[in-house]
Amino acid sequence: MSDIRKDKIKMLVVCIGNIARGDDGLGWRFADMLDELALQNVTIEYRYQLQVEDTLMVCEFPLVVFVDSTEEILENGFSFTKCMPATNYFFSSHMQNPENILYLSETLYSQTPEAYLLAMEGEDWELGNRLSEKAETHLQKAFKHFISFLDAQ
Repeated sequence: MSDIRKDKIKMLVVCIGNIARGDDGLGWRFADMLDELALQNVTIEYRYQLQVEDTLMVCEFPLVVFVDSTEEILENGFSFTKCMPATNYFFSSHMQNPENILYLSETLYSQTPEAYLLAMEGEDWELGNRLSEKAETHLQKAFKHFISFLDAQ
């Protein structure tokens, strides 16, 4: 797998979550797995949540993948979808979603990276640093899909 990203496009993978809140830690667990591969041209960022300040970071890459857990019921336990800029912006000094970050990237810096959202279904959001069995299964499926995506780039 070490050749997966050789001479490929620079990519940012923004993994969102909180490892101390059960399945909310899916994003960070994904980041840990990806980091173990030590892939060229892939930058991994851990975030508790997206903030306005992340906009500039996103602008530095032609390809961005946001990774997060969700309470939604997803076919196969995960989804991998194209992420487009929001059509307008809502102000919050606290949390932003990927679409808002892309909107700000486009509006403030005239940069619109190709972006995707990898969402993984979780079920346990209580305090604790363990993933539920279901979330662990979804993580493995999502990671396998992501590696196929990398191969295609």
